[in-house]
Amino acid sequence: MAENGITDETCSIYQARGHDNGLPCSSLETCETCWPSSGCTTPKHYLTYRVDEYGHIEGDQELAMMTEIYNRGPISCGISVPDDLVDKYNGGIFIDLTNSTEIDHDISVVGYGVENGTKYWIIRNSWGTYWGEAGFFRLARGINNIGIESGTCDWATAVDTWSNVTFPHQDNLEQKSPNDVQSSKADQLAETVWSLIQNMLKNMKLQKERGERKTCRIQNSKFLRGPRVSSPTPSQTIRSSELPESWDWRNVAGKNYLSWTVNQHIPKYCGSCWAQGTASALADRFNIASGDKFPSLALSVQAIINCRAGGSCEGGNPAAVYEFAKEVGIPDMTCMLYEAVDEGPIKDCRSPHIDLCRDCTWPPPALGEKPNCWAKKNFTRYFAEQYGYVNGAKNMKKEIWKRGPIGCGIHVTTKFEKYEGGIYSQRLHNPQLNHEISVVGWDVDKETGQEYWIGRNSWGTYWGEYGFFRMAMHKHNLGIETNCVWATPQL
Repeated sequence: MAENGITDETCSIYQARGHDNGLPCSSLETCETCWPSSGCTTPKHYLTYRVDEYGHIEGDQELAMMTEIYNRGPISCGISVPDDLVDKYNGGIFIDLTNSTEIDHDISVVGYGVENGTKYWIIRNSWGTYWGEAGFFRLARGINNIGIESGTCDWATAVDTWSNVTFPHQDNLEQKSPNDVQSSKADQLAETVWSLIQNMLKNMKLQKERGERKTCRIQNSKFLRGPRVSSPTPSQTIRSSELPESWDWRNVAGKNYLSWTVNQHIPKYCGSCWAQGTASALADRFNIASGDKFPSLALSVQAIINCRAGGSCEGGNPAAVYEFAKEVGIPDMTCMLYEAVDEGPIKDCRSPHIDLCRDCTWPPPALGEKPNCWAKKNFTRYFAEQYGYVNGAKNMKKEIWKRGPIGCGIHVTTKFEKYEGGIYSQRLHNPQLNHEISVVGWDVDKETGQEYWIGRNSWGTYWGEYGFFRMAMHKHNLGIETNCVWATPQL
């Protein structure tokens, strides 16, 4: 990371494969975007994340670890994994009694504390939120339990690569990626050849499976059984004079309440916008309702697709997602990662299913082999309580300000696909809503007085303004104010 930088998961999503089992490093694996018409390519501009200093925790391990965490943030540590931690831990302060010390797993330590006289570390694991304490566990501190204080911890300091980025992108903007590193001509040739082969195979598969379709949202998004509204809505209870001049859920008194930004187009093209926009808006509302406290939520769009909760990779009905969330509930993304495929359909999503929430174990599968996975029986589902429609600038503002982001349809054009920044405006005689996004706020341009919406897309952080866009309010805005849906979280 210090020498090359790495991209985020909207550039290269986790696929549980690597250079030794079917997914070698290439420009596409560094960062890619896939479209039905052009196949998979590497974007011209994308953000990389880097570190400056890095090193080992040295000295008195317990004190040094606490000092580093307190002053600069979480650290990574190697630990030994006894069977009881894997099979039996579901909460509390873990103490291994088998004297297991063979380091075979890495975690991050995010804090420490004391409970009833017992000191402990607060540790984040990588086994999903259904494990332990929502994916975390507490471990006895100060006794080198499971080898955590044996000198296998590392730290790094982050480099700010994002504050000075301008939109639209400057061609001379430094965007250092792993491909900028000097390598031998043979290595460069091998990487180029592999990239071309991989791109060709993906493009052939895309053309066969998807054709040239771009529409990922039905024209008129409707609740199949009608809205479910049991209390007055903000449009009925808030006066327009109460609304602030600007509002942005990415920064409310210094807090960002939004869930993860996603990319529906990797690892291959999938027309899942109907689920992406609505799921992200509902996840944002869970984060808002919790007061930006742990845990931060990202709902599984792949589970929504597998359950055919409104559509598939061929497109769908955004409103149906909220009906599904009310009746069945949606797991989070650690239950079912986004694969951009039409698995299933699952006949009964109320029951555990391997395509709804799964876990997998050793060994890593070779290319072409299926992993050793099974359905998880116990996991958290997130439900919607009420849902309905909202349209028009004033009512949209009231809904967003009072309760959080909403899902809205827009008419995507070739011009919008190429958006790189600024306030977008395009005159269309009769917008045909073919794409779903979420609207997270609004503002006004101080120089021109133009009011605009702050929208979030599902095309990755390299698109637009870190995956977001600004859209003219009131007119020439691709129909963004004509068909929007909302849902409230069941807490």
